[in-house]
Amino acid sequence: MTTGKAPHPEDIRASAEGEQIWLNVIGKMEETWGQLIGQQVELERKNAALEEAHAFMASVFESMSDVLVACDTALRIVRTNTAAEKLFAPTGQTLVGAALEDLIAPSSALGATDVAACMTRREGLEDREFQFSTPSGAFPFAVNGTLLYDRRQRPCGIVLLGRPLGEVRRAYSELDQAHRNLKAAHVQLVQAEKMASLGRLVAGVAHELNNPISFVYGNAYTLKRFIPRLVSYLEHIHTHASAPLFERERKALRVDMVVSELGGTLDGIVEGAERVRDIVADLRRFSSDKRSAGAVFDMAAVVRTGLEWVLASAGRRVETRMDVEEPLEVEGHAGRMQQVVMNLVQNALDAMEDVLHPVLSITARRAGARIQVEIADNGTGIAPDVASHIFDPFFTTKPVGKGTGLGLAICYGTVCDHGGQFVVQNGAQGGAVVAFDLPAFAPGPGCAAQPEKV
Repeated sequence: MTTGKAPHPEDIRASAEGEQIWLNVIGKMEETWGQLIGQQVELERKNAALEEAHAFMASVFESMSDVLVACDTALRIVRTNTAAEKLFAPTGQTLVGAALEDLIAPSSALGATDVAACMTRREGLEDREFQFSTPSGAFPFAVNGTLLYDRRQRPCGIVLLGRPLGEVRRAYSELDQAHRNLKAAHVQLVQAEKMASLGRLVAGVAHELNNPISFVYGNAYTLKRFIPRLVSYLEHIHTHASAPLFERERKALRVDMVVSELGGTLDGIVEGAERVRDIVADLRRFSSDKRSAGAVFDMAAVVRTGLEWVLASAGRRVETRMDVEEPLEVEGHAGRMQQVVMNLVQNALDAMEDVLHPVLSITARRAGARIQVEIADNGTGIAPDVASHIFDPFFTTKPVGKGTGLGLAICYGTVCDHGGQFVVQNGAQGGAVVAFDLPAFAPGPGCAAQPEKV
């Protein structure tokens, strides 16, 4: 049995303290290792996110159809997108490291010095036109530029984004056309509202006029039937034996003259009443929103007849140039369209009232499925301040007593009622040109329509 000296208490305490120190060191190492592992995982996650963002931005750059060029402060190209590479270096060469000045054509009004000046003033570019050199020649571009800054907010470069001006101009053209279409639609809407208001007014006026005109018209015909009886009675009195007793009164009252003119005067009253009746009927048709069925008629005959009737009462010589095809079959109301032609011809004659050699040109022809009628004069034309009001109800440039301002409004409504379009404008050689078109009659299979006689 071996016996030894017992450990000193201080040695035991020193040994225990050493073991605790090692345990603390190992614990700290494990904690540090855990932190390192966590930081590495977080770093890898951030690197993955950064790579994803980088790939996204790269795809955005590559998918852009506009040209993108990034330059440093010396205006050396540091990055481009695919569109720029294809445009400026189609052979596969890189633009990185090239000078921006090499891309700008000599004919360009703006150059690299203008870009440098913007960088000096810390200003960007906004829709500035540059001419860029390409293998196909110089092309204009609308360029926008944005400055690049480093961490200290000092300019470190500029990014230029260019779009071919052809695309910009096409976009502006489409926008302008859309704006024009919108304005035209607005004008048509306003015109339709005006015509609707006129229709309501005309309907009321026509209703109020219908009864008294019918009264005058009916009584005039009744009086016309009574005239032969009165004339027969007077002739019987004049042949009576006592007629010489009334000879003096007969001559003083001019009874024979009154009897001779009584028939013509009454015929004039009847004719006037018939004309007023027809006008009221036209007003009622104009105010109606229903399109009644019509017959097939020859528009060429309507144009010729309407022209002859107006020229017969013109009171002056007018040179007439006719270019009318025959036949021009249209479905509708020949009487209403004849009234349109007469109104337009009369307006043309009024416009040439002060012209020494008035010339009236009338063209009527078929164009595809439409019948086109054009009436032109060599008058003073349409003033700009009048053009926008020419179809307004009760608007007229004629003196008081010569026009009501309803002629063109009624013509417009009649043409639209027949499915046509109405245009009034100044002629290229002066004067005014009034044109309207109507759908040509197209008979169906087995349909043999008989044209209405005018």
